[in-house]
Amino acid sequence: MNGMAQPIRFGVLGLGRAFTLMVPTLAGDPRIRLVACCDPHEEATVLFQQQFGARVHASAEALCADPQVEWVYVATPHPLHEAHVALAAAHGKHVLVEKPMALSLAACDRMLAATRQAGTHLVVGHSHSFDSPVALARDLIRSGRYGQVQSILALNFTDFLYRPRRPEELDTAQGGGVVFSQAAHQVDVVRLLAGGLVESVYARTGVWDRGRATEGAYSAILNFASGAFAQVNYNGYGLFDSDVWMDGVGELGQPKTALTHQVTRQKRLTSTDEMAEVAQKAARNYGGAAYKPQASHERAGFQHFGPVIVSCQGADLRLTPQGVEVHDVQGVQLMRCALQDVPRQEVLDELWSVARSGAQPVHSGAWSKATMEVCLGILASARERKVMMMHHQIAPDGPT
Repeated sequence: MNGMAQPIRFGVLGLGRAFTLMVPTLAGDPRIRLVACCDPHEEATVLFQQQFGARVHASAEALCADPQVEWVYVATPHPLHEAHVALAAAHGKHVLVEKPMALSLAACDRMLAATRQAGTHLVVGHSHSFDSPVALARDLIRSGRYGQVQSILALNFTDFLYRPRRPEELDTAQGGGVVFSQAAHQVDVVRLLAGGLVESVYARTGVWDRGRATEGAYSAILNFASGAFAQVNYNGYGLFDSDVWMDGVGELGQPKTALTHQVTRQKRLTSTDEMAEVAQKAARNYGGAAYKPQASHERAGFQHFGPVIVSCQGADLRLTPQGVEVHDVQGVQLMRCALQDVPRQEVLDELWSVARSGAQPVHSGAWSKATMEVCLGILASARERKVMMMHHQIAPDGPT
């Protein structure tokens, strides 16, 4: 860290699942200082105060008004993102907001307008397009040594829909289902690798469990302005586990336990109590009775979002938890990513460059609005059974 630069002072809105996954990053990187939080769960705020010596606020308004807070990390439920970004901007605070950015393009526009009027930064993440293997693949593509990207295959089979869920997480209108929560990762990855400019989307979605009446699967073809296309597939009902094709490394970079999906499904079959499921989810989150901090020794590789293969003119690039496996006429070579001090360090690398070096973010509001346009296009295409044209796409280095 630059000895002259002060740590970024973070206030956290929402200590739920998103924050739980980001704790190892935020707590382990000296460039971040957690100074305040706001959350309705007392057990979470008590732990936060004890762990970080930070103040606890009773409202989002109070946190955003706190003069010690420099950036607000908005990790609240999806429908609240717009209001909380606008509130932070009104108080002159920069924002890191979790994906999905919002639930409509109009909401994205209002968030962009609020931060532009305030002159504050807006970064959207974490999404898996921050992951080091994705960045390495992008660098290899941009070098030109393997020619242009022709197609991308991205797929993921998980137990997502059968993990403990709150009712709104199973309601598409409130941002529930796999398109808002999971396609935001996958679309971000393929857009970054293929140049960002999606021209059209043709998709199908699956709602295959009446007891969990939201999209649990999707398959889509994305056509890019360059002539490349991407096929993205996600199955959140998965009994098959596609992490077997990721060297047995799970999404968070940890060794994957065999039959994880089967165990998840068995637990859900024996529980039909909605409130018990809500309590079970809360118990796993930061400060909950079942909360367990991720140990550093559990990391077996970089985080990922399932198998991704990029077909270029001169090579196929397979993203792995260790780096990028290059398949060309010379054979197969694994190009490893540099080791990190903390998981998801890539998010803070980008944030630091924005906050302390004046760089423009890759994962800007405009970039993330374009990703949301594709996600909404997946839902619309599946609903209307037709190709959806895109109108708000930007390249990775486009306007913010």
